[in-house]
Amino acid sequence: MTQNEKSLTQSEVPPGEEPVIRSIAMPADTNPYGDIFGGWLMSQMDLAASNVASRVARGRASTVRVEAMNFLRPVRVGDVVSLYGRLVGRGRTSMKIEVEAWRRARDSEETVKVTEAIFTFVAIDHETRRPRPLPDE
Repeated sequence: MTQNEKSLTQSEVPPGEEPVIRSIAMPADTNPYGDIFGGWLMSQMDLAASNVASRVARGRASTVRVEAMNFLRPVRVGDVVSLYGRLVGRGRTSMKIEVEAWRRARDSEETVKVTEAIFTFVAIDHETRRPRPLPDE
């Protein structure tokens, strides 16, 4: 386990910044047991990461890898899911975005981390659809 993964998992309070996106888990997103599908949650996380990646790239960016994904707790119908994303690494054309998903029952103030992952994106040229260098910070 890397230091970054360790700090993610041990976190007991949501990050201090505003979430990148918020979503409400709906009945159509459940498995037969009433829990939200992991795939739905992963797609929400990818949306959050792509929002951060597009701002860093100042344009189109594409998901190329998801690593260190940990499903910690279930999400239930009606839960408000807040997704936090931040840049944790960058290369010439690529960037790593750390995403945490936190749930809050609609009738509660208690938040609990449910999922975390690292998404790698590559900046994409709009015309050629090939990797391009990231702009200067």
